[in-house]
Amino acid sequence: MLTASFTLAYWCVLIAALLPLVCTGIAKWGMFTTPPQHGGFDNNNPRAWLTQQTDWRARANAAQANSFEALPFFIGAVVIAHQLGAQQGLVNALAALFVLLRLVYVGLYLGNKAGLRSVVWMLAFGANIAILFAGYR
Repeated sequence: MLTASFTLAYWCVLIAALLPLVCTGIAKWGMFTTPPQHGGFDNNNPRAWLTQQTDWRARANAAQANSFEALPFFIGAVVIAHQLGAQQGLVNALAALFVLLRLVYVGLYLGNKAGLRSVVWMLAFGANIAILFAGYR
């Protein structure tokens, strides 16, 4: 019987899945106690409230959307690498690199560093491709 373990790469999937929630929390930070009629977070219409935000709140919301967009490919790449029997150390390292780059990406998004953010996005995408092909023979 084949036994499987919860690898570091799988833990990275969990972290990547939580990252959009962190981003939205940042976008809403400090606005829960302010009434909606005074610009505070409106839980009755959260998406409309988020679209009205500017500066770092708007960028945090955009980082949330991009984090959700990156998630399916990352999950798929990790699962495929495992199914293909890729070297676990390599998959773990690449998955950790992906998560680290995504954390840097969010920080750069919040800091309004668009050019550098795009470079980090490309590096994270490259790490994802490397994970996908880690088990290719």
